[in-house]
Amino acid sequence: MCACFSPGQRVGSEFLGSAFLLATVIGSGIMGARLSGGNEALALLGNTLPTGAMLVVLITMFSPISGAHFNPAVTGVFWLKHEITPRLALGYILAQLAGGIAGVLAAHLMFDLPLLQLSAKVRSGPAQWFAEYIATFGLVLTILVTLRAKPAALAMSVGLYIIAAYWFTASTSFANPAVTLARAFSDTFAGIRFADVMPFVVAQLGGAFCALLLSRWLLSHSETMDGSLISVPSTAE
Repeated sequence: MCACFSPGQRVGSEFLGSAFLLATVIGSGIMGARLSGGNEALALLGNTLPTGAMLVVLITMFSPISGAHFNPAVTGVFWLKHEITPRLALGYILAQLAGGIAGVLAAHLMFDLPLLQLSAKVRSGPAQWFAEYIATFGLVLTILVTLRAKPAALAMSVGLYIIAAYWFTASTSFANPAVTLARAFSDTFAGIRFADVMPFVVAQLGGAFCALLLSRWLLSHSETMDGSLISVPSTAE
């Protein structure tokens, strides 16, 4: 993240990225459901591929500006790592939440659906909560380890991880508190009942924190093949 960008530009980047991400999640879910002829596997595939592709685009676009978090759990991890100030972290999280909801509303408008909705789709139970823990644990570990190993591969790594996690987790990998809340405002294929949001968020934050702890051990005293220490790109103020 370049220090030449102002806090306002960074927060704006997080808003825009979150909005496009949620517009993609909801919009591709609607399109997939409409075109799949009732085949849920095809609908999920139609939801999965655009989301992963959009993440690659958004991270490539916005990572030089804000770090391209688009996720309060990721922002929280970088705050705990002292790579973002508390004030900027709060700005990021508010922008992510607002951007996510804006993206949902944009998707509804594009598909000529009622603008304001509440999802009735039940996503609950210990298996779903554990799936969200695993999904977020894996996402945050992917980010932290890839930043150390090969920063240029971050966008592709995150996009591919989310594509995979849609399919190997029982919850279809929300892995993001802002995404979870925003999806509660869409009674479409990608929605989640509002009552199920908080357990998902708790599981996501737990997974993110555990990934941070593991990464600290895993990456301590990391060296390259020639024995030199690997540097970590800084996103500090």
